[in-house]
Amino acid sequence: EVQLVESGGGLVQAGGSLRLSCAFSGFTLDDYAIGWFRQAPGKEREGVACISSFDGTSYYADSVKGRFSLFRNNAKNTVYLQMGSLKPEDTAIYSCAAHRGVKCVPPFDYWGQGTQVTVSS
Repeated sequence: EVQLVESGGGLVQAGGSLRLSCAFSGFTLDDYAIGWFRQAPGKEREGVACISSFDGTSYYADSVKGRFSLFRNNAKNTVYLQMGSLKPEDTAIYSCAAHRGVKCVPPFDYWGQGTQVTVSS
């Protein structure tokens, strides 16, 4: 059974940092791409970052490029989203998702429950 569980969300002041974790089971990173998404109240869900299992390349939305970074720990079956220089507009529920395939393309077949990130000004 495929499962993804996010953790690490919380309240942080603008300019601060948080590290989100996506612990997964039921598959390996050899066969799945992992993406991070966020959804703020009243807004559509947007893709934030994704790591391809094909070559380990990471992709970032323009809104987070240079501030967020992805890294993975294969031994722990975990993908991390390191977030820095946080802004109030980064406030959202962050979810990780897995795409059954090596590239960062939809559909993302499996989703975690999400973790709240709140950035205060």
